[in-house]
Amino acid sequence: MPLDIYVKPVKKVSLVNRTQIVVSDVAQVVAEADVSEKVKKMKLMDINEQAGKSNYLVSVTDIIRVIKKKFPEYTVNNVGAQDTVVQYSPEKSKDNKIFKWLKVAFVALVLMMGSGTAIMTFHTDTQLPKVFESYYKIFYGKEKHNPLIIDIPYSIGLAVGIIVFFNHFMGKKITDDPTPIEVEMALYETEVNETVLDVLNSKKNELTSAKDEKDGDS
Repeated sequence: MPLDIYVKPVKKVSLVNRTQIVVSDVAQVVAEADVSEKVKKMKLMDINEQAGKSNYLVSVTDIIRVIKKKFPEYTVNNVGAQDTVVQYSPEKSKDNKIFKWLKVAFVALVLMMGSGTAIMTFHTDTQLPKVFESYYKIFYGKEKHNPLIIDIPYSIGLAVGIIVFFNHFMGKKITDDPTPIEVEMALYETEVNETVLDVLNSKKNELTSAKDEKDGDS
């Protein structure tokens, strides 16, 4: 009968006020009930509380190493991420609602002014008002400055287009599809995680090399 342990590490996890990282903090474990409970409690590394907020790297090889040491007869299968970023904080950050809403208001104001300026400069560069006046003359046979019969439907269509594109209206999503902002935020978070992993991997390799050189000299 094959003896298997399946682990599914996540890409990132946050821990608050902890002294060590165990397997259950960074990965899901599937195995026999008694084995699974023991694996979940296995220590992967200690946390330096004196360092304050810090990032730690837990590789799937670290997980496999501690499991194989306790259960050498088992085969450990990884079905998740290769590396996990552990974001440690000595205490839970307090949520300042006033500061939060001020940030939201500031960002909303900047976005509104920026998007409004972009739309106006685009219309100016393309001379859209003159285009509308030309349309009015073609269809109605006379000239008119700022023809509202064209300006108003265009403005409504522009607003509807923005709402449909961003898939949000009055704080609610129109469809279940992710919004462009959610997609960009997900891409940004992925790139940040990959950068953090690269930095932590480099530091880990440097420490390993330094330790190997020290052991070789001794």
